[in-house]
Amino acid sequence: MKPVVPYTEERGKKEQVAEMFNNIAHSYDFLNHFFSLGIDKIWRKKAIRMLREEQPARVLDVATGTADFALEAVRMNLVSDKIIGVDISEGMLAKGREKIAAKGWQDKIELRLGDSEQLPFEDQSFDGIMVAFGVRNFQDLQKGLSDMCRVLRKDGTLIVLEFSKPKKFPMKQLFGFYFKWIMPTIGRIISKDHRAYAYLPESVQAFPEGQDFLDILARCGYTNCSRRPLAGGIATIYKAKK
Repeated sequence: MKPVVPYTEERGKKEQVAEMFNNIAHSYDFLNHFFSLGIDKIWRKKAIRMLREEQPARVLDVATGTADFALEAVRMNLVSDKIIGVDISEGMLAKGREKIAAKGWQDKIELRLGDSEQLPFEDQSFDGIMVAFGVRNFQDLQKGLSDMCRVLRKDGTLIVLEFSKPKKFPMKQLFGFYFKWIMPTIGRIISKDHRAYAYLPESVQAFPEGQDFLDILARCGYTNCSRRPLAGGIATIYKAKK
């Protein structure tokens, strides 16, 4: 199966995703919360609570974007040490740094330009790793998950929050219509990027969700893999140990 990409198949997915997020960084936060009606904030809080149960001192936020997940984690006292966020989009990171500086939390959150498949950290560097709506953008899903496992300490915890596809009526039909028609149209008008919000439903459709994703986690070295569907299956929180 050909990978789902934002623009053209002449370049790798990684380069296209970085370009896409650079293009929409100016409107990303607004559209993200607008399209979800703010429910994405509730989902992030639930994911953070699940990771907080493990009492991690040092956490890596992969595909951190504008640092919403990291900022919420600090608000909820997730870590005793520091959160490091990595992303391939410098445009998104710039917005994230502005938000962190506005809070005065530069000592609690550090953002770095980084690739999920080649994380610039030593083995077993983190007690926990979290990813919100980022793994479906990986060029090589298994390679990214495997490198995350490498930098996670033994007995450390991975939390992944990702979109999934509702299976039951009427949520399945409503979700499909909203994702296919409403979101791309509004996203194109506001973001000025004609492909970014068409790529979103395409990437969700192609993502190996549910048990398929749990199986991939197991192949990448994780154990005790579980999932928690949210909002009728619109999103899912996955939890795994190393």
